[in-house]
Amino acid sequence: MWTFIFLSVLGLNTCQVSGQGPSTQMHYAVLAIEESAIKNITELLNAFHVTQDSVEATSLKMTTKCETLQDQTQCSCMSNHSWSEELCESQPNCCGNMMCSFSKTPHPTCHPNTRVTINGSVVLDTEQYLDCLQTKTSHKFKNCHDKLLTEMKTVYSTLTGFVSLAIIEFRTGSIIADFEMTIDNQVSADDLIQRSQTLSQKLNSTYTLETAGLVHINVPRGPVRFGSREDITCTRQDQLKEDPVWQLTKNDQVYDITNGTESELVSIGKVATLTLKSTSETWAGLFTCAYSQKPEFGSIVHKASAILDVAHLPDIQISSEPQFPRCKSSKDLVAVKIQCEIKTSNDSYEVTWSGAGSITEVIPDNGPNHEASTNVACKNDQKEPEITCKFTNRRQQNKNATIKINVIYEHDLFCKADGGWADTKAGFTAVLKCRGRAGLEEAGNRHRNCSNEGKWEDEESFCVNQDLDNILEETRIVDIGLGTIDNNAASIFSRLKTATNNTENINTFSNVNASIFVLSGMKEKLKNKISNEATLDNFLLSSSNVLEKSLEKSWKDDKGGELSLAERYLSSVERLIELTQVASDTKHTSNIEVDTCNGTHRSHCSNSVFNVNVSVDRTDSGSVKTTGFKQLEEYFPQREEYEPNSIVVSTTTEKNRPSPVKIEMDFPLLKPRPRNHAMECVSWDNTSRKWSTEGCEWDPSKEQHCVCKHLSSFAIIMSKKPLEVKFLKEITHVGLSVSIISLILCLGVEIMVWSSVVKSNASHLRHTAHINIALCLLIADITVLASSFSKISESWCQIIAVLKHFCLLSMFFWTLCLSMTLLHLTVFKFQHLSKKNYLVLSVLLGYLCPFLIVVITFITNEGGAKDSYYSDETCWLIYAGSLKGSIHTFLIPLGIIVLFNLFTMVVIIMMLFESAKTTANSLQNEQNTSKNILRSVVLLTPIFGVTWIFGFTVLAIDLTYGHLAYVVNYAFTLLNAFQGFLILLTTCLAEKQIRDACLKKMHITKKQGLTSTSQSSTSSTLKKK
Repeated sequence: MWTFIFLSVLGLNTCQVSGQGPSTQMHYAVLAIEESAIKNITELLNAFHVTQDSVEATSLKMTTKCETLQDQTQCSCMSNHSWSEELCESQPNCCGNMMCSFSKTPHPTCHPNTRVTINGSVVLDTEQYLDCLQTKTSHKFKNCHDKLLTEMKTVYSTLTGFVSLAIIEFRTGSIIADFEMTIDNQVSADDLIQRSQTLSQKLNSTYTLETAGLVHINVPRGPVRFGSREDITCTRQDQLKEDPVWQLTKNDQVYDITNGTESELVSIGKVATLTLKSTSETWAGLFTCAYSQKPEFGSIVHKASAILDVAHLPDIQISSEPQFPRCKSSKDLVAVKIQCEIKTSNDSYEVTWSGAGSITEVIPDNGPNHEASTNVACKNDQKEPEITCKFTNRRQQNKNATIKINVIYEHDLFCKADGGWADTKAGFTAVLKCRGRAGLEEAGNRHRNCSNEGKWEDEESFCVNQDLDNILEETRIVDIGLGTIDNNAASIFSRLKTATNNTENINTFSNVNASIFVLSGMKEKLKNKISNEATLDNFLLSSSNVLEKSLEKSWKDDKGGELSLAERYLSSVERLIELTQVASDTKHTSNIEVDTCNGTHRSHCSNSVFNVNVSVDRTDSGSVKTTGFKQLEEYFPQREEYEPNSIVVSTTTEKNRPSPVKIEMDFPLLKPRPRNHAMECVSWDNTSRKWSTEGCEWDPSKEQHCVCKHLSSFAIIMSKKPLEVKFLKEITHVGLSVSIISLILCLGVEIMVWSSVVKSNASHLRHTAHINIALCLLIADITVLASSFSKISESWCQIIAVLKHFCLLSMFFWTLCLSMTLLHLTVFKFQHLSKKNYLVLSVLLGYLCPFLIVVITFITNEGGAKDSYYSDETCWLIYAGSLKGSIHTFLIPLGIIVLFNLFTMVVIIMMLFESAKTTANSLQNEQNTSKNILRSVVLLTPIFGVTWIFGFTVLAIDLTYGHLAYVVNYAFTLLNAFQGFLILLTTCLAEKQIRDACLKKMHITKKQGLTSTSQSSTSSTLKKK
């Protein structure tokens, strides 16, 4: 028995809408006949036409052909008919016009391929249809519902092929009626719009329609081959103006499809084509193409959908347990389990196993984990064992993974099991899956190397938080065409901000590295401007999170490589900021700040980020973006002798073509520049991968100021050690050695001639001062020389610093005593000089005052602590800037004493001038006066310590100032290192009285020697006689 289902068009001529033609209604009928009658029925259908009263039945067509076989009915669709999409989704074997089997009646019927389903909503006049919001069982609701349904049917039933129209529900938000309509005939979009416009005018309403059937989609029958090129076409009946919107629905998410690296959209005439260049599991799902129309009172979307099935090929992670089977004897067989792990997938695979080398048969384990077992022989004379797993998909494509079994043979070196690490063969690396931490899932592996000597090395983690790993995977497909790049970027930066917000969750090198890989990936993928404000904020916040101080160790665990973390981070963020459309106001986060200046041709722009003021003068127009990065300066590869002393600041312009530019920057320094430490204005050179001074200048007088003539990323770096003057140590060593010998000679001479030259109170006081000055300077020179050689202990360094401080102060206070004595003798020539009083005053000034200064300084500087009272590098007092540091307790007394001594020298010179005026005015007298003045200056300068005035110049002029600073340092070192020698020359050898006394002493000694010899000869002669 055969069953046929017929469709007919019933025209209701009495129910017409003015100007729209007769209403129609489609009906389905079931007819069961014998097979022999099929031919007769077919002939009758071709001529079927019935007219009675106001009803006309035409176009009777056969839709479905069914045959009853035992307890099932097999049905197939007639030409130009097919099963519904709902049936195809629920029963994949019943798609298109395929033969289907049904066990229940009534069974589904085939629909014409021209069937159009319309889902829509009408926004109604609130007052007229207010009763439609009443309870569904009420009369008011029924009347309102029927009234609206009649109005709608009156309009839409005039469409040829009209089947049904039903109101699904009423909603608030005004009054919205949702309805569904079916038409089993080809309908033009213009006809549908015309009817909808008529209804809208009658009801004073607006409408929204979504059609299925006006547009047809053709998807390759699946499953398609993995990696194949496939075309999906979308055909429309009418010539619509707009191109369709393509979408893919998978995993309950809807993605817009655009032109990308794996997709291409082309629209020609009535056919739009989506080309997938390489199919994969990513592209499996429900494809939809949709055309939109927006008439006056509403909107219509024409949709078609179909499923693309892709036969996937998985990525395989193969591993063995144990990873390194250990043989205790060459006769053993060691059991090994192999696992081929793939990501969870709905696809099915056929998995086969094979092996090579010294293994027994590979036996698959029946289970979902793709595992197999085998035994490895322990003989070392056979081929290295290998095991391969092969995955074959539904299209007979395959992919395999092979693992070599590294056996620890009987006499092999190995690292013994340690914690979770099993026995590992020497020279190999053990691998374990990441365990997760603090409730966080992690992707990746942990590695631990066993050295060639069989010693465990430190564990190296490549574990990445699962969230970050998922974001990284999403970054790789951001531009393939699945979703718009703007939406994909917004999603990635939003998720990256969330993943990096809690730095405790990413405080490892691998997590920071993964975060930067996301940024660098987005740098490569994004081509257009980032205009979405939320996307920009999320990008800046996530980039800032990675720079948090708490992640410092993670950054510094960078092992280097082709590019460091800092280099990849900077190039990525710089490029992404170039792509942003930042408003003129500043974008601020905790570690990144962006300021934008919009300028005109030949304009001047000023930006400020983290108190770094940047001024840009250029010839072209466009915006200038300046970005400041906190912490980043610490992570760049550094020159050994330099360290960063400012944040990194990047400046870019809207037009990246080369043009003349001048950039002036004022950097707040991270720490004050110590004396004589050089600083450089630098920019990052991507070619040499180091900081470069090319095109940048630094002025020591404005140490925070930089001037550069190109665009780049800038910073200030500072030398770790102070600048050194060449040969200064050698000069100091030689000068001090000569001075020590000279001062010893000077003291010896003073002692030898004391009785001969000390004849008055004045001479007694003067020579006493000479001896004390020489003694103090001798001890000071010895301590300076001792501290300039090898590194000494802190305690000895402290003692030497105290001795230097005391002895040098004592020397200068004794020069003050000498100066006061000479001043008294010069000014008060005829006044008696009290030796006792002056000696007491000299001792008090020469030793007590320095002692008090040293003790107070020592106590007030944390009890003589290192870096407070003295420096362990020089074993000398601390200079920390103007009027800062313990050295000022030496400099201030020194300055006062030297000024007084200079005053004394001026008075003496003036008295010499006065003396010259009282004598006869002759050329000889003038020459003698000039000689006396010059002699006084030469003789008094060393003993008065006037040469130390260069020390103030040394402090005032930093070595970074250039040649003048070096000249001053050489002058100071030469004059003061040889001060002892100069004192010997000026106070001993240049003074005639001392020379005469020395010669007299030497002459007497010589004469006594000759007399003794003569007497001895005479005695000898007498004895002979």
